[in-house]
Amino acid sequence: MILTVTLNPAYDLTYRLPKFEYGAVQRIPALEQRVGGKGINVARVLTQLGHDCVAMGFADAAFAEEAGRELPVDIVTALPRVRRTVVISEADGTTTGLWEPGATLDDPHAADVLRQRIADRLPRARGLVISGSLPGGVDPRLPADLAKLAIAADVPVICDVDGPALIAAAKVSGVVLMPNEDELQTLTGFPARSAQDVVDTVQPSLKSGVGAIIATRGRDGLVGAVRGAAWSAAPSESVTGNPTGAGDAAAAALIAGLAALPKIPRDFPAQLEWPNVVLPGWLRAPELDWPALLADVVATSAAAVARPVAGEIDMDLRTALIPEVRLLPVHNWLY
Repeated sequence: MILTVTLNPAYDLTYRLPKFEYGAVQRIPALEQRVGGKGINVARVLTQLGHDCVAMGFADAAFAEEAGRELPVDIVTALPRVRRTVVISEADGTTTGLWEPGATLDDPHAADVLRQRIADRLPRARGLVISGSLPGGVDPRLPADLAKLAIAADVPVICDVDGPALIAAAKVSGVVLMPNEDELQTLTGFPARSAQDVVDTVQPSLKSGVGAIIATRGRDGLVGAVRGAAWSAAPSESVTGNPTGAGDAAAAALIAGLAALPKIPRDFPAQLEWPNVVLPGWLRAPELDWPALLADVVATSAAAVARPVAGEIDMDLRTALIPEVRLLPVHNWLY
């Protein structure tokens, strides 16, 4: 079982138009609406990949009920309303996104309730993904707190968050981070225009204890960095469509690969090469083939772009793309 956490869910609306005319009144010929949010979309892709999962987080009662008709959920109903995200999809593949802010939690104890529910499920979990923005009233350290629970249970955990929440999560030893280019600059303080830039800028985070950083770069694929090694991975062909859920599909593929590893407890050697930093046991599992896993992540992400709505992947395209992903080592003096 893999757990996904969506702290700031949304109703995802997709408007399909031949062409979006700025400043004009237009009728919408096709509209799709469904429950969403990054963690919800991760759960959808995991289900499509054949994994059992439970979608957790905050919402209101109506959203929780609707989500529960599609996925196994365990949602704390502490939001007075759920925001909307609108994607305007044009016939030529151009997409425009409009994101509403989230409401403020109306229960000051909601975070404690969520922590406890996740803690109760972690002994039976194989992975945890914490995705997306935070609603008002939520301490930005909450994703880091949840990640610490997973690390203590020897469960792989991915934090796909931004801003102060990303800075806090980067202080959790053993966590896997999945920033995009803007989020990576938030974390490191430096722009990363190339794969080499990414590897150069993430060194302090890896040294301080982050288990891995998978920096997503849109059509350029990603850069994956761990202690002592780094790779760039990119699709062999450009896939056009809706990129909204590409990052969520990438997170689903990554946690699926990590969840398949043996659950190896952390070890505490008498002398540590990096004092006070003890990485989770699964990060040293001999079965962990980072290049193969990164190829899967890139192909799954590209296969999501080919689908019209977030939370779905083109399975046939994913299968065809995996062996064609371009993988290159990125060399540096790595911690």
